[in-house]
Amino acid sequence: MKKYEVLYCPIGVPTFHLESAEKMFNDSVELLKSINKDVIVPDNMLLSMEDLKSFIKDKNPDLVIIQNVTFANSSYSTEIYKTFDSQFILWTLREPVIDGGRLRLNSLTGAFSAGNAFYQMKDNNLLYMFGSPNEAEIQNRLSKIIKAAQVKHEMKGMNLLMIGHTPQGFGFGRALDLDMAKSFGVNLLAIESRELTNIAKSLKEEEASEAKQIADSKMVDLNKTNKRNRVDFYKLYQVYKDYIQKNNIKAIASRCWPDFFTDYGTPVCGVLGMLNDEKIAAACEADAYGALTMHIGNQFTEESGYFGDPVSLDENENTITFWHCGTSACSLARKDTGALTGVHPNRKIGPTMEFGLKPSKNATIFRIGRKPDGTFRFLLIKGEILDKPKQFFGTSMVVRVEQEVKPLITKLVKDGWEPHYVVLYGDAIEEIEILAEMLNIEVCKY
Repeated sequence: MKKYEVLYCPIGVPTFHLESAEKMFNDSVELLKSINKDVIVPDNMLLSMEDLKSFIKDKNPDLVIIQNVTFANSSYSTEIYKTFDSQFILWTLREPVIDGGRLRLNSLTGAFSAGNAFYQMKDNNLLYMFGSPNEAEIQNRLSKIIKAAQVKHEMKGMNLLMIGHTPQGFGFGRALDLDMAKSFGVNLLAIESRELTNIAKSLKEEEASEAKQIADSKMVDLNKTNKRNRVDFYKLYQVYKDYIQKNNIKAIASRCWPDFFTDYGTPVCGVLGMLNDEKIAAACEADAYGALTMHIGNQFTEESGYFGDPVSLDENENTITFWHCGTSACSLARKDTGALTGVHPNRKIGPTMEFGLKPSKNATIFRIGRKPDGTFRFLLIKGEILDKPKQFFGTSMVVRVEQEVKPLITKLVKDGWEPHYVVLYGDAIEEIEILAEMLNIEVCKY
């Protein structure tokens, strides 16, 4: 896959106040390089069509930043739009001085020319920002845009693996390869779960030594698991790891019940938890869109997200409890318990993860939802993960939300949202909103 590239195009004409424009140009380059050292920038401002054409020739960017260092008519931006099929940001600079004298830059009028040309020529969304490079708001937004564009770019080369099919009644997580490719650029791969369990059955115990070493170092009380189940877990974890590495998989949606209990004899829960700990987004019940939700969230927070069901609410604390059987990343465990290991709450077979999750002042509840017409929407809710012990057998967290919780739950149910959610450690709402705009996906903030 080609390297992610950002291209900076500072366009203008030489008839404005070039000293002011030069300062804005230098400050902009410094800011861009501080965010991404590999940003492609010209040596000088592009103050003629010849300069512009020479600079953009033979470039292949994923993100193009068009900045009016001064006014430029639409022929400049038109040339850029004709040349690239990329994501575009239009950046307008604030007038440096308003003193009743000369108009120094006239960047805003240039933005209207560029915006009009984009509207006439392109079908995707144009991102826009107004302000100077020394403004904190611009620095923050530009950083998030560059990161979101990188996530979008990397999804084009991403493999998401479905292991088995969704159980009956869980079709909300079932994905089509063309839908994944069209809306997100993701390659959807598929394999039957028995293909991996059969390999695991044939594996010798010593062939899973790598998996054993990793799991033993992270999972507390794993040694208390029934030996046969513990060994079968090591082997299954090794098989999943090897397949993921061999096929360059970034996220998986794995079938779990009933096959792994009835056919293999050992749950896959612990395996998925360990993969989540390695930042391979791993969703259970074969929820492909849940796995993609996790992956996207992980890219923005750089920490594993939690995949769970909303199972309880408390009006007095204004909280929602999220729970699942035991697939959380070990790194999310509360410090007072660590990543305890247990057995599945219904099947009484282990190993599964068995702990409450650590607190966080900032959290984001996120879900990629599929609408009846086949298009997608993003759910976003801001919250706080409270310092609470395990609520039920399995793994759980308690999230306080800003809205009144009971009407919120009522609205989510009536709005038809899926029963699986991802809770991210950190506030990633703005980054996900930017990505949604780039992908032309509806955002539903609650």
